[in-house]
Amino acid sequence: LVINPTSEQRKVSDLDVTVVSTGKKVVMIEAGANEVPEDVMLNAIIEGHKEIKKMVSFVSDIQAQIGKPKFTFESKEVDHEMFDAIKDFAIEKVRFALDTDDKNIREARLAPVVDEIHAKFDELYPEQIAMIDECIYKLQKFVVRRWLLDDGKRVDGRQIDEIRPLAAEAGLFPRVHGSGLFTRGQTQVLTIATLGTVKEAQMLDGIDDEEFKRYMHHYNFPSYSVGETKPSRGPGRREIGHGALAERALEPVIPSVEEFPYSIRLVSEVLSSNGSTSQGSICGSTLALMDAGVPIKAPVAGISCGLITEGDRWMTMVDIQGLEDFFGDMDFKVGGTHKGITAIQVDIKVDGLTYDIIRDAFEKTRKARIDILDEVMLKAIPAVRDHLSKYAPKMLTTTIDVDKIREVIGSGGKTIQKICAECNVKIDIDDDGKVFISGVDAENTARAMDIVKTIANPPEIGAIYKGKVTRIMSFGAFVEIAPGKEGLVHISKLEDHRVEKVEDVVSVGDEIIVKVVEIDAQGRINLSRKDAIADMNAKKNS
Repeated sequence: LVINPTSEQRKVSDLDVTVVSTGKKVVMIEAGANEVPEDVMLNAIIEGHKEIKKMVSFVSDIQAQIGKPKFTFESKEVDHEMFDAIKDFAIEKVRFALDTDDKNIREARLAPVVDEIHAKFDELYPEQIAMIDECIYKLQKFVVRRWLLDDGKRVDGRQIDEIRPLAAEAGLFPRVHGSGLFTRGQTQVLTIATLGTVKEAQMLDGIDDEEFKRYMHHYNFPSYSVGETKPSRGPGRREIGHGALAERALEPVIPSVEEFPYSIRLVSEVLSSNGSTSQGSICGSTLALMDAGVPIKAPVAGISCGLITEGDRWMTMVDIQGLEDFFGDMDFKVGGTHKGITAIQVDIKVDGLTYDIIRDAFEKTRKARIDILDEVMLKAIPAVRDHLSKYAPKMLTTTIDVDKIREVIGSGGKTIQKICAECNVKIDIDDDGKVFISGVDAENTARAMDIVKTIANPPEIGAIYKGKVTRIMSFGAFVEIAPGKEGLVHISKLEDHRVEKVEDVVSVGDEIIVKVVEIDAQGRINLSRKDAIADMNAKKNS
């Protein structure tokens, strides 16, 4: 473990965790990791906390020497007499309203109770209407927390370590490159995967050198997902934060550009929300990537863990829904694979977490994560598709000698433009000689690759090419197998029988397959159409 690593060390590290703490407890954790086991992650957090204790001690020493007294702040507390009166009047009604696994039923039950409370207490406390709403909120919080701490009861009837009903589906929409739908209780997320060329990677503007990001994850949380209607504007803090968390969770399993020469964009649309939509988007994104044929290193799932505390008492519960998030003390989100953790993000409302709480949260989320993967996601799609969507761009890549780049591009770009026009493809060439060719049609994409290789490399005897007849002479036809590279098909090599006139077999502009049979001392290429046809037929019959 390296405390406060450099930028270069972080680039090659399997673990990147940020810890914030007081001298006693951990108050914030953000992490990205390359499938790191829970015990290693916990050890890193503990080591980070030890280092922070030294800094806290240093600051405390300075404070003792030159510090000034802190100013006092008195928060506006709820009127205890008012709260007790509302509690006595409505607690049983609130318990009944909250005791359901359907948030829509819960809200429908709660609305008339709120109206009854206001009808009774607005006249008694006319100057404190807002405080009445605060008392109603605190009463709901009181009921939920007492159920959990005293009875081990959750509002939807689940056990402490029980996940809500799960469902997963992949390949919902045949027209997109990949899709996945993940449902957990009343939380449902649809993710769409889109593949593009490497040059369509996002350019990141910053104060340093230009950077490009070929894997992007975007998260949308429309108002209808929580039963509201409001204008859809640009992404807010929630959308940006949740999208970044899901992106970080999947980044360790995304194949390298050499393994999979595509840009990848995921868009997670929250269709319905009742807690843990960011973790639902991790699961939906895994399904979409596998459906798109992206060879991810391992499937990733996400799950959250909640916390209720009272003095020295505490308890954690897995897969918290919205109400448990609102009234609880922690939202401990963990994404990972069977092997280990890939991302962590923790929100808390208390003065910090002990090592025991963190250890317990890791154990609960690990077990839940594996259950989600094995029992739901991998049953929906057991493995990555062995093919891409027919609508996805077909991508081929090769590396040519840097000195040959000029020949492939041609004077004023004529050669590369001609290849792109004839084959209906897009060609990108990096300065180091890497060539990326993309097109919708696999055959044309392969043909463009053959042309590039032919330009960059001398033709090999025995190789078969598809070329265009450029000139016809009495003794044969000249065929261009690549821009600037022609060969002669002698009249005797056109067919497997005697040919009287070349024009009886081919015309200028015809595309034919030819085989390189000889390259003479002067570099002239001799081709054969009949040998190419014979080889192709033999290959089909074998």
